[in-house]
Amino acid sequence: MSTSDRVRTITKAHADFADRNPNSRRQYDEARTYMPGGQTRSVLTHSPFPLTFVSGNAATLTDIDGHTYHDFLGDYTAGLLGHSERRVIDRVFDALKTNASVGGIHPGEATLAKLMCERFGIERVRFTNSGTEANLLAMTTAVLATGRKKILVFKGGYHGSVFYFASGSAPWNAPFDFVMAPFNDEEAARAVIQEHGQSLAAVVVEPMLGSGGCIPATPQFLAAVLQAARNVGAVCIADEVMTSRHGARGMMDLLGAQADITAYGKYIGGGFSFGAFGGKSEFMDMFDTSPESALPSPVAHGGTFNNNLSSMTAGCVVLGEIFTQDIAVAHTARGDEFRMALQAVAAKSGKPVCVTGFGSMMSIHALATPPHNADDMLKRDAQLQELLFFGLLERGVYIAARGMVNLGLPHTDDQLAQFLDAFAETLASLN
Repeated sequence: MSTSDRVRTITKAHADFADRNPNSRRQYDEARTYMPGGQTRSVLTHSPFPLTFVSGNAATLTDIDGHTYHDFLGDYTAGLLGHSERRVIDRVFDALKTNASVGGIHPGEATLAKLMCERFGIERVRFTNSGTEANLLAMTTAVLATGRKKILVFKGGYHGSVFYFASGSAPWNAPFDFVMAPFNDEEAARAVIQEHGQSLAAVVVEPMLGSGGCIPATPQFLAAVLQAARNVGAVCIADEVMTSRHGARGMMDLLGAQADITAYGKYIGGGFSFGAFGGKSEFMDMFDTSPESALPSPVAHGGTFNNNLSSMTAGCVVLGEIFTQDIAVAHTARGDEFRMALQAVAAKSGKPVCVTGFGSMMSIHALATPPHNADDMLKRDAQLQELLFFGLLERGVYIAARGMVNLGLPHTDDQLAQFLDAFAETLASLN
């Protein structure tokens, strides 16, 4: 397909999309009067406008124009349980009938803390409202514990709304003293750590670039980075806000790596806002402000909704009853199997398209070969990527515009088969 043909095809895809979704268009136009960009979550932006959804059930979403889609985005990993999971909703509703915003402690907080410590093999945990906050507090802990300022991050990383490193440190990032190294490059990472060793407070790493394209770290890379960091006295922070869903104890554990502090979030809240950071007691006990604390100046950590009743109750149901370790292991294996099926469809098509990921998280790329780092992501065919998104959407499959796909617990085998058929038909249509 020539460039001019591509442009015409994309223009038609936009026009067809707009014709099918007049109410979403109207909602978007009205919202722009009061919200810059028409929404408050930049990742949802795509041309010509994003859809407005009015209901969801299990693994489906229905938009304001009455179209129903198989939801394979899963709210960027937060929607692991699907929509309106009754076991969570009913338990939270029951809790809210007896209490709401608690200016004190309630039992769910300690119960969820125990579940998390036992599940992920950490010694202490504290709760926040989002993964962004969890990473913010983890980095702050490292700075205070070491008395140093610099924090090493990796190109292509994303650790929340003020920690964006797709192509360098974004100008809106929180004002930490960041240094950067390429992802999956052991030698380069060790060199940066060595260069800044005496002033390095922490190394922050995702075991898989989530927003950066579902690119897994190699075990060798993770091992080299963590060892080099510890050699210079830096704190090792793992961002598992997305990837703790993999296996019994998260993706770091599956890759044979152990951090000092780990950030958690998303799916554990069962659809409610959630974040947490936890790890070794030598770091986490810096926040012990109790009368029993031996610390002369413990670190204060406020937050009206850190222990909010809805999220704490939901988290107890998620980890205690629904997404047990056995279920997590099985779901990871099912995700690996589905990703390989998607890759087989891509390979059979002969198109320059591939699939990367780990477990139930994956991404479709307009690339002939799988990306290994952020620089490889820059080589994606942006026009083809957009056509893949609209092709799947037209066939009733909702994924991220950037290609991210997340397998949820309620997806049926029939829905997986329908996705594979839609993917094959979309690829075949791109002559």
